[in-house]
Amino acid sequence: MTVLALDIGGTKFAVARVDAAGRLLDRAEHPVGQAPTATLRGLVADFAGDGRTRRSLTGVGIGSAGPIDAAAGTVSPSNIPRWRGYRLVAAVQRLVPGVPVTLAGDAQCMALGEWWRGGHDCGSLLGVVVSSGVGGGLVMDGRPWTGRTGNAGHIGHVVVDLDGEACVCGARGCLETVAGGLGMVRWALAQGWTLAPATGRPDARALAAAARAGAPVPLAAFRRAAGALATAILNTASVLDVRDVVIGGGVAAAGDLLLDPLRAAITARAGMPHLRDLRVSSTTLERDAGLYGAAALALLASGEPLRPTS
Repeated sequence: MTVLALDIGGTKFAVARVDAAGRLLDRAEHPVGQAPTATLRGLVADFAGDGRTRRSLTGVGIGSAGPIDAAAGTVSPSNIPRWRGYRLVAAVQRLVPGVPVTLAGDAQCMALGEWWRGGHDCGSLLGVVVSSGVGGGLVMDGRPWTGRTGNAGHIGHVVVDLDGEACVCGARGCLETVAGGLGMVRWALAQGWTLAPATGRPDARALAAAARAGAPVPLAAFRRAAGALATAILNTASVLDVRDVVIGGGVAAAGDLLLDPLRAAITARAGMPHLRDLRVSSTTLERDAGLYGAAALALLASGEPLRPTS
């Protein structure tokens, strides 16, 4: 049994073939470019273009940047303006006719991939992607919990500051405005952080480098982001009673700069007994977590039982 996994990000598309045992057989990725539909078509054709390969596929799983509408099979990734309400599932069905296609959010697939192949030894898991924005996904009792529209677990739009900054979603004070890379950099610049002209542009990578060098404002930006993440994670865990939280994404690649103050904030703020033993770890699958999760979606849709690694 082999499935095709697609990871649709805002800047790159990735594709892989994965078997039922969770072995990634082959993999490729490509920048989105100016013609995202053509990029998608080319990647799928490379992996499932010949009839023999297509006949061996039992399903296709897609994890896509959102917002998504899983019931309608549409996506509207914020970084791909040409795709607004784009009928992604139908487009892939045309490329791989006769093969079932399942869609979920990219952070949902990250969570599912980490649960399945990440070695976290847990039944339920909250996955959080901290990148330019903040996304999230849930696995509950060994099944992806996607909700009514496919956006369950998207904690980036949990409100953590009632009087906070306006968010691109239309609300105010969302976690993403504080803990997303773009929000962190905006805040640091407003507090007077500057870069020497020859050191590049002020982005999350530069902010992390400055924090590692001991610059006070970048360090404060990471502590502030960690505090907001702790609030959202504790709220989610309070409602859903999950214990395991896995953090991934580009900003989370800063490692202890984010994770140490995050764990400290959770420990300091946890009240109820079921919040005091939260386990917060970083991704073990890194950039492939979403591909494994998309493959898991397709396998679950076909009725294949999944046994996570321990």
